[in-house]
Amino acid sequence: MIILDNLTQFKEVYRDGRKWNRCIEAIENLEKLKDGVMYSIGDSLVYMIEDGVAKNTSDFIANRRYFDIHYYLEGGESVEIAHKDALHIKQAYQDETDREFLLGQGQSQKLCKGQVAVFDNNKAYRFHGDSRVRKVVLKVTVEDGYFLNK
Repeated sequence: MIILDNLTQFKEVYRDGRKWNRCIEAIENLEKLKDGVMYSIGDSLVYMIEDGVAKNTSDFIANRRYFDIHYYLEGGESVEIAHKDALHIKQAYQDETDREFLLGQGQSQKLCKGQVAVFDNNKAYRFHGDSRVRKVVLKVTVEDGYFLNK
C-alpha cells in the first residue's frame, strides 16, 4: 500500500498515463456523484463514494485484475495490510469477482481525511470498521487503459 498525504501529491506522482488521468477526472467529478452508486470512465475505471463504517471482517481481500485507490473525504479508518505470500487461502481467487479471501496477520495503518491510499495487488487488506468514513473508492485495471481480453 502506498499512502499519499493529499490529492496534490497523488497528482504529482501519478500524472502520466490514461488510467491515472481518469482517476483524477473521477475525483474531480465528486459534486455530481450520489453515494453508493457505481460510475465508470471507459473500460479501465469504476468508482463510487462510500459513506459509513466498513464491515469488520476476519478475512483479507486481494485482487489481481484491479487495484483499489481510496481517497478520504471525511473521517478515517484502520486498515490491516499483509503480503499475500504471508497469508493462507480461505477462498481461492474467482475471476468473476476479482477477489480471493485470505487469513493471517498483517500490520495496521490508520488512514484519514485528505489521504490517498493505493492498494497494490501483491498485498491483501482488511478494514477494521472502527469509525465512520466518507471516501471515494476507485477500482483501476492493471492493464494500461483497456482489457486484454476484449
